[in-house]
Amino acid sequence: MPRFAKTKNGASNQVAKLRWLMADQLGPHFDDGGEILLIEAKGVLARKPYHWAKAHLILSALRHRAAELGDRARFVQVTSYRDALKPIIQSGERVQLINPTSWGARSLANSLSLETLPSRGFVSSEEFFSEWAQGKKPQSLKLENYYRHWRERSGVLMEGPNPVGGQFNYDHDNRQPPPKGATNLGLPQPWRPVEDEIDAQVRADLTRWSEAGEIQLFGRDGPRRFAATRAEALAALDDFIETRLMDFGPFEDASLTGDPVMAHSRLSVPLNLGLLDPREVIAACVAAYERGDAPLGSVEAIVRQLAGWRDWVWHLYWMLGPDYASTNNYLAASKPVPESWWKLDGEGIESNCMRQVLTSVGETGYAHHIQRLMILGNWALQRGINPQELNDWFTSAFVDGTPWVMPANVIGMSQHADGGTVATKPYSSGGAYINTMSDFCGGCPFNPKVRVGENACPFTAGYWAFLARVEPRIRGNHRMAQPLAGMRRLADLDAVIEQEAHRTRW
Repeated sequence: MPRFAKTKNGASNQVAKLRWLMADQLGPHFDDGGEILLIEAKGVLARKPYHWAKAHLILSALRHRAAELGDRARFVQVTSYRDALKPIIQSGERVQLINPTSWGARSLANSLSLETLPSRGFVSSEEFFSEWAQGKKPQSLKLENYYRHWRERSGVLMEGPNPVGGQFNYDHDNRQPPPKGATNLGLPQPWRPVEDEIDAQVRADLTRWSEAGEIQLFGRDGPRRFAATRAEALAALDDFIETRLMDFGPFEDASLTGDPVMAHSRLSVPLNLGLLDPREVIAACVAAYERGDAPLGSVEAIVRQLAGWRDWVWHLYWMLGPDYASTNNYLAASKPVPESWWKLDGEGIESNCMRQVLTSVGETGYAHHIQRLMILGNWALQRGINPQELNDWFTSAFVDGTPWVMPANVIGMSQHADGGTVATKPYSSGGAYINTMSDFCGGCPFNPKVRVGENACPFTAGYWAFLARVEPRIRGNHRMAQPLAGMRRLADLDAVIEQEAHRTRW
């Protein structure tokens, strides 16, 4: 029944509505007081396969939040969200929620006539983005333009009308290869949480449901590596600023076999659970720069990732519409995601870079952005993997994968499946890039300099075969004129195409 309170004149008056917080709204900036509804819907996990680490993290975060809220929480474990919400609504209680972060969740809220509040958990509002985007074509909504607009309006890292240091963007300086001969960056081990009895119960439940065939999990179970509570998220943020922010900028695109984390923050995980507000992360990093504890290039890179890329992708998700991810396939890619990607154990994979990254994803549910874009995404683009299947795989395999994050990243930037709305050209490269930016090519049976033969690099040969396959669709792209001209000069192009069409080793 609805809860009532006495007004000053003694009349009954209904008090605050029940606030439903979803699993990506678990931080204090989503909580305005009053009773909180938390729903653990097992049916959500049954819709598609999930990485062990992802399923464990989501349930752990929900249950930890319920435990923290104590009597303020109404924690319901059901099959579906509707199973929990319908009885509450039928009893006369009014449920409100902060705008959900997916088309599906917003459709559910609308169908149940739930009261929604403006979105939170992002740097800028939807109104701010809409005002900037008004009158612009989708192809003109470029990240850099939006990022500069936000910087100028917010004043972050600005001195009056000018950017601090004289540049808006230090991306060109933040592309250093890893130190020669190094096996790691020499940084302390990244922050790790300590599991508790809630984690143990989550693991037991997932094991039971999986063994009963109620849900399908892939990857490997293991100790939780990412924050599931607000306190843990703040500890992870402090640790990043103290131990990694200094080196983040220069090496943000680099990879080392013995250092899967490098200088990355991995804060996308607690951010996408709503445990951190991106504005507080920006403020903390800017404060480190102002104290002299971090270089401008590294701090600007973090600001650009959060206020630039993350916010831009969020706003594009709504602007591009509910069918964007499911309908775009500009390059007519049709192959299924390989079985080895679902196994995530590296077995049978000879390419050192692919084996290292897929194995790491299998163990952790995480890889940094260059490994996602220039190794996994690059391979899938070259091989013509269906972008819809790939988008689903990325969403399921990564602990920070959400329905709003992946479409622009996978469909748009990685696979060029939208024909250039998100990225102006396909993001593909040969093995030379991987060889420059990592130590993966050392000891690999494939040679990044070779495109035909037993030791031909799948990325190097795959790059030219890819260009040949999609040339009719991209020849009008001025940014691809030089690569296409180089392809046409290859004397062995036919041999490369034939070889890659029948490749079984990679």
